[in-house]
Amino acid sequence: MSQSVARLVRHFIEEPRACSYLPDVKAALEYRLMVDVTPTELEGLLMRGWRRFGPAYFRPACRPCTGCDSIRLDVHRFDPTTSQKRALRRARRFRVEVGRPRIDPARLELHARWHRTREDARGWEPTNLSEDEYATQFAFPSSTGRETAWYDGEKLVALGLIDVTPNCVSAAYFFYDPIISKVSPGIGNVMLCVEMARDLGAQHVYLGYRVEGCASLTYKGHFSPHELLTGRPAMTEAAEWVERSNVP
Repeated sequence: MSQSVARLVRHFIEEPRACSYLPDVKAALEYRLMVDVTPTELEGLLMRGWRRFGPAYFRPACRPCTGCDSIRLDVHRFDPTTSQKRALRRARRFRVEVGRPRIDPARLELHARWHRTREDARGWEPTNLSEDEYATQFAFPSSTGRETAWYDGEKLVALGLIDVTPNCVSAAYFFYDPIISKVSPGIGNVMLCVEMARDLGAQHVYLGYRVEGCASLTYKGHFSPHELLTGRPAMTEAAEWVERSNVP
């Protein structure tokens, strides 16, 4: 990135810990705590496999495991399946409002209900996200941060946290009320991000990491064709993305 505006507060690699995605694997993340990151600077980070929660920008730094694949869609080449188109039609039954991320009791309660289903079904560690934690992770002031709030009537039933730049939409986090799980809201969220990117004239939708063997993340490989990042390029190195077809 040229003429950096972002202010780096801290840069470190965490100590190895148990992987959240794969059993019997040690994981570590490289972190950059930064503020005042511009949309152009964020694009450079996303292109090199970084993700953002609040002021924390991170990517895997695990050794020797390389199971986390950074994945993105070229919205002009993406060819949705019949089931993905169906999920988009179902998502359209909701009123979707796009705005700056904010925090209120409805958002905290929705996240708590959704997370409990993951704790029961997939063995996630229990969490009780406080108002301050939500504000820091999901509603931290950012020039690129947006939320997509889904409403059924006046009831908040799903919420997506995204970053929007001139050339991309990055889907960072999505949670929803378990009562709408049958309409495939996670897939619908990706499809809405693709629509948004096309409407904005952007080229890519970043989906974070695909991890084969992790039920929570393998679905990302079913969006086809998609592109996977080669290696973990430094900010001074070019990023090489390779197109792949559907991963069963």
